[in-house]
Amino acid sequence: MADTMRITVTLPAEQVAELKKLTDNVSGYVAEAVSRQIRHQLLGADLRRYQDEHGDFSEEELAAAHARIFTSFREPSE
Repeated sequence: MADTMRITVTLPAEQVAELKKLTDNVSGYVAEAVSRQIRHQLLGADLRRYQDEHGDFSEEELAAAHARIFTSFREPSE
C-alpha cells in the first residue's frame, strides 16, 4: 500500500453533497481524481515538449491518435 498523508481540503457544500451520493470512500474518490489530473498535466507537458522539438502534429497524426484513444472506450460489438 502506498504511503498516505492526511490533509484538509475545503470544497463547496454542494460538491460535498454530490460526492457523498457517489461514494462512501471520499478519500479514495478524491485521490483518484487528483491522480487523473496529475497524469493529464504531465501528458500535456510531454506533448508540448514533443511539439517544441518536432513541430505541430499533423492532421493525420491527430486523427490516428483520436481513433486509437476512442476505440479503446467503445463497447464490444454485439
